[in-house]
Amino acid sequence: MRTTGEHGERPDDSPESAGATRRARCVLSRPLPGRGARATRGRAGVPDPVGSSLVSTRAAQEFRHGDVVCAVRGLTKTYPAVRGRRGVPATPEIRATDDVGLDIRRGEIFGLLGPNGAGKSTLVRQLTGLMRPDRGSVGILGHDIVRHPERASRILAYLGQESTALDELTVSLAAETTGRLRGLDARRARAERDDVLDELGLAPLAGRPLRKLSGGQRRLACLAAALVGERPLLVLDEPTTGMDPVARRAVWSAVDRRRAEHGATVLLVTHNVIEAETVLDRVAVLDRGRVIACDTPSGLKERVAGEVRVDLVWREAAPLHVPEVAALCDRVVESGRRWTLRLAPEEARTVVATVTGGAAFAALDDFTLATPSLEDVYLALGGAVRQGLVKA
Repeated sequence: MRTTGEHGERPDDSPESAGATRRARCVLSRPLPGRGARATRGRAGVPDPVGSSLVSTRAAQEFRHGDVVCAVRGLTKTYPAVRGRRGVPATPEIRATDDVGLDIRRGEIFGLLGPNGAGKSTLVRQLTGLMRPDRGSVGILGHDIVRHPERASRILAYLGQESTALDELTVSLAAETTGRLRGLDARRARAERDDVLDELGLAPLAGRPLRKLSGGQRRLACLAAALVGERPLLVLDEPTTGMDPVARRAVWSAVDRRRAEHGATVLLVTHNVIEAETVLDRVAVLDRGRVIACDTPSGLKERVAGEVRVDLVWREAAPLHVPEVAALCDRVVESGRRWTLRLAPEEARTVVATVTGGAAFAALDDFTLATPSLEDVYLALGGAVRQGLVKA
């Protein structure tokens, strides 16, 4: 493998290096078992997501008609109990995914939404072939990923929560190396590297090692590497964590372009409610390893359309000596100085009028009335109240 200097010089093209690269490329570009020797090429010179050998013969016709890209059936994974040792507490058996069933369609951004510990990352690791489920099946473009997990790397691009394997590489080399590992020749890998770094605004950082970047910059560089070498399915596990608003807009612009130009499908893992409501076409809500709802964001919010969320923020402590405030105690979700209530519209107006027009007003710092969010859906469907979702 060729390396760069601290200023990000491009790798050399020595005969020994070129020979090793050709051998690696031959291995990476071999067709999957039972497929033709040549893949159909798109206009960009990379495998076309519909006509390529990535799609199994059995699924090719369905895929051309825009049907399911990823089908999950009965996926279950249980972490066994661990006995305690000196200084290490025992842990009970945990059902990380519980009979999960999903269909992800071509060209959509499909989301997995839930609090920390809901089973999102465990589910993704099973979908990407990195973890074997106890039972159930995962089919991607007609390939059985449970039986053939090695095929996943040729079908999808995966951005996990941690990407420490790239830490010692420069931003430029991380993107280029990913392209070479995905079968691109040197010229094509460098061209795609340059395109994606410009697209995400990373060109000024191209020669810096990832370990020397800020958290948001490092995350953006890892995403850039994931986007090099076209894949029909992008699996992104909380891709915008730590990013500023400008970087987030660049991320979703890049994702939208790949959907529009190449028909890419995106599986997004998030616990950010605002992001989920903004970018997702459909969303599955997870709680304790179970899918408790699956629909469009607007479709899910219609389930609690008859409610209004009231947020009351007190200056210090809530004035419980006021009878009208004390009467609300058994109906609120309390988070520090913030009280949140979910009420029918008429009742919400009454509460706001009572609090703002009575003795409690002096203790009130702020209040808001809002239509339901996906977090309200999560709680209404029985999600764990103390594990509420992230709002921003």
